[in-house]
Amino acid sequence: MSRRGNIIVGLDVGTTKTCAVVGEVTDTGIDIIGIGTHPSTGLRKGVVVNIDNTVEAIRRAVEEAELMSGYEIKSVFTGIAGSHIKGLNSHGIVAVRGGEVDETDVKRAIDAAMAIAIPLDRKVIHTLPQYYIVDDQDGVKEPIGMAGVRLESKVHVVIGSVTSIQNIIKSVNRVGLDVNDIVLEPLASSEAVLGQDERDLGAALIDIGGGTTDVAVFAGGSIKHTAVIPLGGIYVTNDIAVGLRTPALEAEKIKIKYGCAYTNLIPQDETIEVPSVGGRSPRKISRQVLGDIVQPRVEEILHFANREIVRSGQDDLLGAGIVLTGGTSMMEGVLELGESVFDMPVRIGCPVGVGGISDIVKSPLYATGVGLVVHGARDKSPVRFKKGDINIVRKITARMKRWFNDFF
Repeated sequence: MSRRGNIIVGLDVGTTKTCAVVGEVTDTGIDIIGIGTHPSTGLRKGVVVNIDNTVEAIRRAVEEAELMSGYEIKSVFTGIAGSHIKGLNSHGIVAVRGGEVDETDVKRAIDAAMAIAIPLDRKVIHTLPQYYIVDDQDGVKEPIGMAGVRLESKVHVVIGSVTSIQNIIKSVNRVGLDVNDIVLEPLASSEAVLGQDERDLGAALIDIGGGTTDVAVFAGGSIKHTAVIPLGGIYVTNDIAVGLRTPALEAEKIKIKYGCAYTNLIPQDETIEVPSVGGRSPRKISRQVLGDIVQPRVEEILHFANREIVRSGQDDLLGAGIVLTGGTSMMEGVLELGESVFDMPVRIGCPVGVGGISDIVKSPLYATGVGLVVHGARDKSPVRFKKGDINIVRKITARMKRWFNDFF
């Protein structure tokens, strides 16, 4: 069971794959003891569009993870993404009672920052403290105990569609599992691949998944900007299928085996065999032709991500550069193309800081799943989204309040 016996389960429900990662919390850290994956066809751009297909993918991935780990999974921490996700910065101001900041003052300041106008069909998923200002002293990370008369809180608020949240939870519940928490996927990925020094110095995490590309910008040790771009690796596959006139399944195989996002790395005389449709014979084409199809799409994705980084206002403060993760980041040439687009240091991010079968999960493919396990190990809230629970919005609010109690 996912919490009993120090066992944590992260469930990454993606557009192209569903992945369940089982972690065991030990005295020395987290050991990954099980993993299960299954192709996903029930989501589009990170949002559930077919409940039955999503449920089946979750069931198969969970069963595989149970078999490997030897544990029966009953609850999970699951990620959420999609173009409905929006991140914004807010602040709240309160008067300090008694001349010294205490926990109550901090909670009131955060509550004031959360008092923002959002559409009725949107709800707050995360409220992430950045820093505090006590009177005129800014950059305060821990204000409790400081003398002052005014306290300001700077927070990053993540909101999402209520129905999208409900559909994710409903899909998990139909497999017979409870949901411990809903976590924004780029935040989960950052738990697995970013070091504290990168967060302090300034870094942007770009998770290029199947249907979406998730962006999280960190500076000064806190989150500054989040965004979800509705483009991902599946669009590269579609471009290959159309451009080379080959079935989508074969296009995916070609992308994985021969895809290159930077044509300067492709030998001029290299050729590949491309299966045809309608019973026609396979054809041989130059790999440069494939590169000419792949590079523009990957470059477009990176340019959209760069635009979000510029929007964050932190683009000149990213001393640690860019960290690319997600399945598409494994393609040859993505690193070199990234350095060309961003004009700053770029590295490929793999999960670190975990033991067990770490050699298997040490891949950008599993960044979100491992990150959900790491998040779950730190989460102390007993709130669950249980099977049959209908008031999900109330549960999210309760979970956030308890999280603040534990945090402060």
